[in-house]
Amino acid sequence: MQRTSGLGAFLRSRRGQLQPQDVGVNPVGARRQVPGLRRKELAQLAGVSVAYYIRLEQGQSHHASDGVLDALARALRLDDIETAHLHNLAKPARARRHEPHPELLRPQLRAMIDSFDTVPAYIVGRRTDALTWNRLAHALLADHLGYNAPHDSAESRPNLTRLLFLDPHQRELYPDWNRRARDAVAALRRSAGHFPDDRDLLSLIGELTTLSEEFADLWAAHPVGECGSTAERYHHPLAGSLTLGEEVMRLPTDAGQRLVVLNAEPNSPSTAALQLLAATHRRGCPQQSSQNCGCGALGCLATVAR
Repeated sequence: MQRTSGLGAFLRSRRGQLQPQDVGVNPVGARRQVPGLRRKELAQLAGVSVAYYIRLEQGQSHHASDGVLDALARALRLDDIETAHLHNLAKPARARRHEPHPELLRPQLRAMIDSFDTVPAYIVGRRTDALTWNRLAHALLADHLGYNAPHDSAESRPNLTRLLFLDPHQRELYPDWNRRARDAVAALRRSAGHFPDDRDLLSLIGELTTLSEEFADLWAAHPVGECGSTAERYHHPLAGSLTLGEEVMRLPTDAGQRLVVLNAEPNSPSTAALQLLAATHRRGCPQQSSQNCGCGALGCLATVAR
């Protein structure tokens, strides 16, 4: 039911975003009560019967061919990522995966992240949990949280989408918060299409829909996207303003996991700001004589002792 209802909602959302004149349809008949293409118009553009399209949108047809889906994607002017999402949603029930296994971080990946000592780097999972981060990423993104939070237990992992919508620190961190929020929802929507049987992912979506009106509005709009290369602006309370290139790479042997690395232009003010952030956290450990310190400060003597 999750896939078929998701398919219908996605088709309705994209149909509602297209005006007849956008796709060369000459609207005729009575005055339109709702914006967007009518079902009949979309069916004609895609070359399928109106009755078949209605069944598909209502979740009553579970065996749409690739050819039909591609025709609908062309009629709706979907991009490659949206088209792949459409195919994912239309997979028949027998092709669905079972509840995915709990996300585990390979020790080699954590060691790799720890080796990045001059740039922020972290790994995010299919539910947008921070599975690990290096000390500079922690200092930049969430230094109000414990450094070891991703590692203590699966339940303690910071969820980056939850933080973005519910944590006031994140509101201040991203000057382009509205764009960042839309991109985050688009990526989460794509992940939900890939992992429709992930109960924790569905629970997260339900939680955010309940607690954040902004998330609920964005989710209802059905954006679908892929995190990739971008430039992100930050305003950090200690380091000030930074612009960092964000590179996101999927890890092919770790389903749904992505490596994120942030870089500043050489000799730029952002490079200086990162250096300031690193230096501040080297001085910032409140328990430099304690071997149990979890502050995550860069260069912390307790960290070195561990």
